[in-house]
Order: sequence, then structure tokens, then C-alpha cells
Amino acid sequence: MVNIVEILIHWKAGRNKAEVARSLGVDRATVTKYTAKAESEGYSPDGDQLSTQEWGALVNGWFPELVDPRHRNLTHDAVEAYRGVIEEMLKANTATTVHQRLHDEHGLAVGLTSFRRYVWRDFPEDNLANIATPPRPDVPPGEEAQVDYGYLGQWLDPVTEKMRRVWAFVLVLACSRYMFVRPVLTMDQRTWTACHVEAFKFFGGVPRRLVSDNLKTGVIKADIYDPLLNRS
Repeated sequence: MVNIVEILIHWKAGRNKAEVARSLGVDRATVTKYTAKAESEGYSPDGDQLSTQEWGALVNGWFPELVDPRHRNLTHDAVEAYRGVIEEMLKANTATTVHQRLHDEHGLAVGLTSFRRYVWRDFPEDNLANIATPPRPDVPPGEEAQVDYGYLGQWLDPVTEKMRRVWAFVLVLACSRYMFVRPVLTMDQRTWTACHVEAFKFFGGVPRRLVSDNLKTGVIKADIYDPLLNRS
């Protein structure tokens, strides 16, 4: 919401949309989307400037999905239908197990990540102990590495002059927590495999076991009992 308020403040000050987009590092279509709403509500790029708080209140009313994630979560209603069942299951099971049972027994077609977001957002504090991951025992050296991507931010490509999303491929040795990190611009199969190769070169060896997050380049079908791993 802060970014939208900035867009509107710059626009209200009389800067054209292309200039606002370039200075704030956003797409021009994004600027047009939010300024069009302001214009439809009777605002124009002239006259007295509104304060940050005033713009924030307007944006909150115009775009409630930016404040309450339930407005933009397409899976919320599908999970909400099982609210009572979920609440009862969480008393003796982790969120992952509850998700698996709902999938197997009720045909719930919602991904695990979306389901966990629902649980964390909609259930009271006293349920959190039931969905936390229990601590694992120590892992011997060389036994395991954990692999995932993390979002780093945006980068202005000097060739295309466009903002690009940058991700970090991270491979962490479970025992020492020593890690290999490589920024990447894509998360396709070629990048995923190449980053593993570079990580093994960096460490000078390979762990006995790789534990991957549920992205398609690593895990094609997530299942608590029988996951389907990517052959690569």
C-alpha cells in the first residue's frame, strides 16, 4: 500500500505517469491502474496535495485486497468450507497432516502452502503450537542439504531498462548451516540443475540426501506419504 500512496503523491504533484513509473521503478500500467481509480473518484493532478495518511485511508477503501489478504485469496472459500473439521483436526495433527487428510478424504484441491497460510491467518494463537514443526535431531556431517529459492527484490536490467525480479538459489548444509547462495533471474529446470552443480563444486562434494521445497523443478507432486520427485 505504501508504494501506491507514493504513486498517487507523485501523480498529484503533477508528474506524468511515465516519469512516476521510472522514478519509482514500477510498470507504467501499474501507475495507470491506481491513478485511474483516483481520477474516477474526482481527483486530478492539481490543487492541494493530500497527506500520506489521507492517501492511505483512500487506498485502503479503494483496494481492500491490499490490506486483508482474504479479499485476494482465491482458495480461502474452498478451505473455509471445512473450518470446523480443520479446527478439530488441528488439536491432534500438524497443518501438513490435516491438509493431506482433507485432500485424501474430502477431495480438497488446494495447495499445501495456501492451506498453511489459511491456518496461520484464521486460527487463534492457541492453535499455533499444533501446527509448528517439531525440532529435528542433529544431522551428521555430510548427511543432508536443504534447498530452496528466496526472493531478493527487483533489479533494473541495464540492457532492457526494465525491472526484473531477482531470486536467490540457496543450498544449506544441515549440520554446519554453511550455505551456497546464487542470485538468479529465472527458476526454470535448467537454472535449478545448474545451480546444484555449482553448489557441489563450491562445497567440493555432495551430501547423501537433498531436501527440496515443493517447487516443480524439485518436487512434481507433493505428498506426505509418497511424493513424486523431479527426475533431474
